Amino acid sequence: MKKGEKVLSVEKGVAAALRRGDPVVALESTVITHGLPFPANRETALAMESAVREAGALPATIALIDGRIRVGLSPDEIDRLASLPRHSVRKCSRRDFPIIVARRENGATTVAGTMIVAQWAGIRVLATGGIGGVHRGQPFDISADLTELGRTPVAVVCSGPKSILDLPLTLEVLETQGVPVVGFQTGTLPAFYSRDSGLEIDARAENPEEAAKIIHAAGRLGMQQGILVAVPVPEADQVPFGEAEAVIKAAIKDAGSQGIHGKALTPFLLNRISELSRGTTQRANVSLLVNNGRVAGMIASALARLA
Repeated sequence: MKKGEKVLSVEKGVAAALRRGDPVVALESTVITHGLPFPANRETALAMESAVREAGALPATIALIDGRIRVGLSPDEIDRLASLPRHSVRKCSRRDFPIIVARRENGATTVAGTMIVAQWAGIRVLATGGIGGVHRGQPFDISADLTELGRTPVAVVCSGPKSILDLPLTLEVLETQGVPVVGFQTGTLPAFYSRDSGLEIDARAENPEEAAKIIHAAGRLGMQQGILVAVPVPEADQVPFGEAEAVIKAAIKDAGSQGIHGKALTPFLLNRISELSRGTTQRANVSLLVNNGRVAGMIASALARLA
């Protein structure tokens, strides 16, 4: 990298919106490169952006392209990411930024990575599918998403932790990190593919305005942690909790028998779960992603009106 070379690049429309105080929603990019197969990954990324726009906000998909941190991708750039072989794109969390930038690699930002860039750019709301958490049977294997939520003041709109994780332990870590968990029209934690895990959370917001007021209050107080806004998957596309659990346990067993672990585990499990469920979990995943983009856009719009 040459001295003085610009590393962070904000798309001009996004930059102008941020200067005006217009609502902007950050979108992560691992869903494009690692979360869904082609062409569902490209179609879902574009559908999320459309949902954000329809809710009155501007989407800003975040990724690293040839070592440059990009805030706001073009459709062609999303198509390029969606078409790349999975092994050629590094999943980017806090520890990965200097490596990807120095080597001029391509990187897809995780929830944690997207939170970091969103804060740099001045974006206060992020939409994703599900956050990482504590892995089942491995209580010391804790996603960097939880740590980042404890120290980066960005609101993350999601459908709870991915249900392949240990949900009660994940909630415990979020509590330790001081992260408020706010249910959007629910008082319990959504279980990603399913609407209700039965686990109680900290607060319930009935509409975007109530959620925005909590985010706004955190900013006024100078709080430095994030806020998790948990949105249940649309009812028509949910997988019943017991049915989802059976498929998840079978997929985890398959991963163990094949010796799959580390960074390769989550993509393997999501793909295997989709196979075992005959596509019902992937349909739920796509549905909740687009819905979360819509809800995040509404919350960002309400938050802009409070500024």
